[in-house]
Amino acid sequence: MNYVSTRGSAPTLDFCQVVTTGLATDGGLYVPESWPSVSDAEMELWKRLSYPQLVVEVMAKFVGSSISRDELQAMADRAYGSFTHPAIAPMVQLEDKLWVMELFHGPTLAFKDFALQFLGQLFDHILAKTGERRTVVGATSGDTGSAAIEAVRGSKYIDMYMLHPEGRVSEVQRRQMTTIPDANVHNLSVKGDFDDCQGMVKAMFNDLPFRDEMGLSAVNSINWARVAAQVVYYFRAALTLGAPDKPVSFSVPSGNFGNVFAGYVAKQMGLPIQQFVVGSNHNDILTRFFANGAMEAEPVTASLSPSMDIQVSSNFERLLFDLAGRDATQVQSWMNGFSESGRFEVTAEQHKKVCALFSAHCLSDEETKAEMHRLFETSEYLIDPHSAIGVAAARATRFDESTAMVVLGTAHPAKFPDAVLSATGQEAKLPPRVAHIMTAQERVEPVDNDLESVKRVVRSGANRG
Repeated sequence: MNYVSTRGSAPTLDFCQVVTTGLATDGGLYVPESWPSVSDAEMELWKRLSYPQLVVEVMAKFVGSSISRDELQAMADRAYGSFTHPAIAPMVQLEDKLWVMELFHGPTLAFKDFALQFLGQLFDHILAKTGERRTVVGATSGDTGSAAIEAVRGSKYIDMYMLHPEGRVSEVQRRQMTTIPDANVHNLSVKGDFDDCQGMVKAMFNDLPFRDEMGLSAVNSINWARVAAQVVYYFRAALTLGAPDKPVSFSVPSGNFGNVFAGYVAKQMGLPIQQFVVGSNHNDILTRFFANGAMEAEPVTASLSPSMDIQVSSNFERLLFDLAGRDATQVQSWMNGFSESGRFEVTAEQHKKVCALFSAHCLSDEETKAEMHRLFETSEYLIDPHSAIGVAAARATRFDESTAMVVLGTAHPAKFPDAVLSATGQEAKLPPRVAHIMTAQERVEPVDNDLESVKRVVRSGANRG
């Protein structure tokens, strides 16, 4: 299995090289040369597997000969061994044909654990064989940071630098990052928004001398392995609800588009998915794209659902690559236009094609709270603001009410206690295993919203190490 860049001029890599490389040297994102396929007969066999066993079957399609199945199984067992629910990703039925898949039973109470716990195992496996030490840099709008830190804390092969926007993540999200005492973890609080953080991470990767000097690797969803690991729970949900004989649809609260793109990958592999609903808050660049075919950035404003306070959805480039018929020149043109003017537009034919599979819906903060209140009143189900947007978007834009719709529940409600209390009057309590973070000492370094300032911190920390 080889991987190519969406912008066409970076080297073709194998899976292990893609894991440690992250962003392609031409600024693009790596994708498989061709989509692997899964037969109906394979899917029938997969129904009987445990979640870690299913991880091995799906990941083997992307790994090729780079890692043995026994090695994959050992990594999967370690990655998901700390999840507290026996099903790993349990399904909860809210209404007829409407389900929530709870993806928040991992160590940091968010869906990012599914990809990052496995990615941490991959890093250690690959770097142990090569003898390398890597500097991992990432940006977070809330949940990626804590999940990535939990995955690599204490690693003897990795120094972690995680950027988060100061004052724009919840207190629980912040403390899950900043109370980790391991010396290889460095939290940087940036005086800006998530797009500023993400932009600086990409700029560090695009500075090739700095990238080589620091031995940079990525944990954001620009790293293909993160997307691949998320493909697994789409198969789990659909197979639980009758696939491959019955189609299923998914509603995904979306910011950086990586989570929903993993579902698109599952469909390309053969999973019978009828529709993807993309849920947004008032930072609605994705909703506007699906409405009119134009990607146009606007200023980011804070919301009750901070993990979606994004106007540059990095993983959308991977979808554009397929939408353009894998024409890297077209993708490069779109991305250049977006970088220069904050806008690009696809053709009417391309827009019609993408809307045959995707719909989108956005909610204001007040509408989000109303949905959280409605769900508690009708189902006694406490839900976080991001997942509530997924439920409301599903109800608003589903193509066919006879097809089962699965909303991806992306975070535990206790990660957003103020929003839950305001919407429902109920207190969402942290599970005992993480409650200590609210009184633990924090370790964080404030940094200006300036690329050179961030690079100095990364360079000095690596030199100290």
